Amino acid sequence: MVDISREIYINCSISSNRIAVLEQEELVQLFVDFPSHTKMVGNIYNGVVQNVIPGIQAAFIDINHDINAFLPLSELENENNLKNVSFDDTDDKTKNNPKKQKNQELKIGDEIVVQVVKEPFAGKGPRITTEISIPGALIVLIPNQNYIGISKKINDKYERRRLRKIIEEFKPKNIGIIVRTTAQGKNQEILKEEFEALMKQLKNYKSKKNNKKAPILIHEDVSMSSKVIRDLFNNQVSNLYIDSKKVYTTICNHIKKINAKDLEKIHFYNKKNPIFNNHNIEEQISKSLNTKVWLKSGGHLAIDHTEAMVVIDVNSGRYIGKKNHEETSLKINLEAAKECAKQLRLRDIGGLIVIDFIDMMKAENRKKVYNFFKKELRRDAAKVATAEFSTFGLLEMTRQRVKQNLLDTMKEDCPISHGTGKVFKKEIVLTNLENEIRTYKMQSKEKQLDIFLHPELIDYINKYEKTFKTSFLWRSFLLLNIKADKSLYKHQFKIYSIQKKQFIN
Repeated sequence: MVDISREIYINCSISSNRIAVLEQEELVQLFVDFPSHTKMVGNIYNGVVQNVIPGIQAAFIDINHDINAFLPLSELENENNLKNVSFDDTDDKTKNNPKKQKNQELKIGDEIVVQVVKEPFAGKGPRITTEISIPGALIVLIPNQNYIGISKKINDKYERRRLRKIIEEFKPKNIGIIVRTTAQGKNQEILKEEFEALMKQLKNYKSKKNNKKAPILIHEDVSMSSKVIRDLFNNQVSNLYIDSKKVYTTICNHIKKINAKDLEKIHFYNKKNPIFNNHNIEEQISKSLNTKVWLKSGGHLAIDHTEAMVVIDVNSGRYIGKKNHEETSLKINLEAAKECAKQLRLRDIGGLIVIDFIDMMKAENRKKVYNFFKKELRRDAAKVATAEFSTFGLLEMTRQRVKQNLLDTMKEDCPISHGTGKVFKKEIVLTNLENEIRTYKMQSKEKQLDIFLHPELIDYINKYEKTFKTSFLWRSFLLLNIKADKSLYKHQFKIYSIQKKQFIN
């Protein structure tokens, strides 16, 4: 497999933190975190059973959220978390996983420890599991189990054997440990240090469980920035750029403990030019929110979000081609298959997905497109399941949904069009405003600007983003005069130059 140049850029603004992952200078993943919003995935709760419904084989658990969490009873014996883990040091793929504990009977009023695996969305509560795990950068702790699993991505059986021997020396009987790919080559001291840090987290959450009344949060997962570094900062990443000194210091301190050599990859970005102007990241983000995605051949994808599923339509567009229809369709479909895989990952589209490729008459061509699409999906860390082309020429698939897709993360229903359109959320509006002001400051020494906003957005700033105005004063000696303008929509803003006596956007 050809080595891919991967870089990570972290932009920390007043109202949001954004993490862009680039491969060959192309945006392939974007994570958006709003400090004012509480993220739930990875959090562990001591919940209370509210209802058990045998008909749908599920229970609803009160975890002190607005809507009860959804627990499929199948999660009580879910082995999916272990499918990428080896439990022996040979290359035998037929070995069985260790047996799980028997299903526990759930009764209304029972307390139960659960972990959130999917964020609440569209009126649905968070999805949870009883398969608790506390992940670190090198190992994952599994309470109430007794096994050692090694990532199957560690191909060398001697390295697997070495790692297993190290873990056996300090692992207690009532704890399961999964060794991650990043642990390759690490010595006992580093692995044991992380194990002890994770055990401390486990001890803290058990203490909260025993001493505080349910339902209650007993363990909060790390911030989005730390989570991305934990899960994505591997040998394939050549550089990591961060425009916040605080986040930069935090990440450096974390990496120093795991692999000090990787510190040379981490850079504090302190240039005037906004960090997401590099490689046109801002422009690439904007394109990733469009319904239409153009292909190099002149064809395009039309991506449509419905309540039940996401539909992707492949169109030949301007491409005519010099060959017959079948060969032309095959060429466009192969290009579209690659772009579809990229867009699913970039936009973080989950749930049921239907792709309508251009019709092909030959079965071998449909098979070729299907196999190529499956190959491209291997780059995706999310779990996917695909079916071959249906009788009607449609390809159906599902993709693991953990959080909101990119469109719903950054935009909300437009109040004017009554849900038929979407506009940027308040946090994204302020992030865009901040970037535009910073870009203007690169070419101007002006010390004061008038900012015109909708009154509702001003109320939001006064309530949740009180440091917005003062931060510009201290960062760049620039005073912002926030003024109300009812003629603007809630997602709009105007910037007025007092010096030039004109609007600059």
